[in-house]
Amino acid sequence: MHLTSFGAAETVTGSCHLLEVAGTRVLIDCGLYQGDDDLEALNREPFPFDVRSLDAVLLTHAHLDHVGRLPVLTRLGYRGPIYCTPATAALAGIVLLDSARLQVEDYRRDVRKARRVGEEDRVPEPLYDEDDVHTVQALLRPQLEFGETLSVGNVRVTPGRAGHILGSAYLLLDTPDGRLLMSGDLGNRESGLQQDFTLPPHVDVLVTETTYADRTHRPLTQTLAEFTDALQRSVARGGKILIPTFAIERTQAILYYLKHLMDAGQIPYVPVFLDSPMGARATHEYFEYGDELIPEVRDELHAGGDPFRPSTLHVVTTSAESQRLNRLEGSAIILAGNGMMSGGRIQHHLKHHLWKPDTSLVIVSYQSPHSLGGRIVAGEPTVRIMGEDIAVRAQVHTIGGFSAHADQDDLLAFVESAGNPKTWLVHGEVDVMTRYLDVLAARGVTGDIVPRAEAVDLRATYFPGGRPPGLPVGSGHDRRPDE
Repeated sequence: MHLTSFGAAETVTGSCHLLEVAGTRVLIDCGLYQGDDDLEALNREPFPFDVRSLDAVLLTHAHLDHVGRLPVLTRLGYRGPIYCTPATAALAGIVLLDSARLQVEDYRRDVRKARRVGEEDRVPEPLYDEDDVHTVQALLRPQLEFGETLSVGNVRVTPGRAGHILGSAYLLLDTPDGRLLMSGDLGNRESGLQQDFTLPPHVDVLVTETTYADRTHRPLTQTLAEFTDALQRSVARGGKILIPTFAIERTQAILYYLKHLMDAGQIPYVPVFLDSPMGARATHEYFEYGDELIPEVRDELHAGGDPFRPSTLHVVTTSAESQRLNRLEGSAIILAGNGMMSGGRIQHHLKHHLWKPDTSLVIVSYQSPHSLGGRIVAGEPTVRIMGEDIAVRAQVHTIGGFSAHADQDDLLAFVESAGNPKTWLVHGEVDVMTRYLDVLAARGVTGDIVPRAEAVDLRATYFPGGRPPGLPVGSGHDRRPDE
C-alpha cells in the first residue's frame, strides 16, 4: 500500500495523492496550488507519472485546490473515469470553468502589457481553457453515494459524509493490503450549513488533513454575535458594507445569516447585493442537494422556501451592473468575490470605497498575510489595488469562526473513531503538523508527515519523530485561499 503525494504534502494546497495497491493505481484529488509565486509555479511542473497508467481518479470535493489540475491531467492524455459525488460533479464544473476563464483573461491582459515592451513571447500560456474543462466534465462519473460501495480495480471505495462543503466526502478504501481512509477536507462540526461529518469505522491507516490541527475554532454562537454587532455598527455608519466572500459555502452561509438576522429584527432591512456570478451559480446547487444541509435549512428548502435570499437581495450578473453599484447612494451590503481580496469584483468595490470613512469592510474569511486582505488586516494605511494606491479609511471588522475546516477537537474525534490507526498527515503547514504529531503521540497514535513526491509504505513507521529528514519547522506556506 504505497502513497506518493504530489500536492498537499508539506503544505496546505494542491491536493494530489497517487495510491498504488494490489496492482491498482488511483489518483485521489488533482488540485491547483494556490498561494505565493513559488507555490503557483508548481502548477507548471509535469506530473512525474504516466497519466495513462491510472485506473481512476477519485475526488473528495470541488474546491479548486482539489480539482484545479484535472484539465492539465486530461491535456496529457488521461481519459479514464473521474469518480465523485453528484454535488461535487456539479460544483466542479462551475469551479473549473471559472478558473479557465480567469486564466485566459489574465493571459490576454498580460500579453497586452508585454507587447508594449516587445516581450509577449515570454508570457506563459494558460494552464488550460474551457475546452479542456469540457473534456474533464465528460469524464466525471457522479457515482459516489454516501455509504454505498464502488469497485475500482482491486479497491472497494465507500464515501462518507465529510461535512466540509456541499458534496464533500472522505474515502474509505478496502484493499487486499488493508483498510485505508483518506479524509479529504473534514468540516467544522459547528458549521452553519453542512451536516456534521459521519464518524468513520476502524481502519488500518488514516491519511488526514491538518489545516487547523493546532487550534480550536471560536464557538459559532460567539461568531454570530460578533458578526451581528459588526453589521449593526456598520449600518449605523451609513456607508457601504463590503463583505468579501468565497463562492462556495461562505457565500451561502453569509446570505443565510443575513436573512435570519433581518427577519429576526437584529439588523435593519438594507439592500443586499450578491456581486458574484460564480457564487450565484453555486447557490443554485444548494437547492438540488439540500438534503446534505442541517435540518432547519433542509426543511425550509423542502417547503419551497429560500433560506439564502434576504428579502432585499439583488443578484448582480453583468460587469456593467457591478460598476453601477459604485454610484449607489446610501447604505448597502455588497458580497463579492473573492474572499481573500486577491482578485475578483471585490477589488473594484474596495478601490471605490475603501478610502471613505463611512465604509465598513467585514472580513469573514482567513486572510493570508501576503494577500491584499492580509495587508489590510495588518493595519497598513495604504494598499495598492488595481495599480492605484488606496488609503484605508474604512472601518475594518475581522470575524473569525466561520471556517468550514475541522479544528483540532474535530480531527481528534475522527482519529479516535477510526480506532487510533497508523496516521499520516497531509494538507497542513509544517509547523502545525509538527505540533499535531505531539498531540497524537500523547494519545498513543503513531503519526508521520507525508513527504512531497516520495513514495511511502502506508503500513510502515517511517521517520524519527514522524518528520521527514531535513524538514524545518515553519517551512509550510499560507493556508489555501478558500477559507
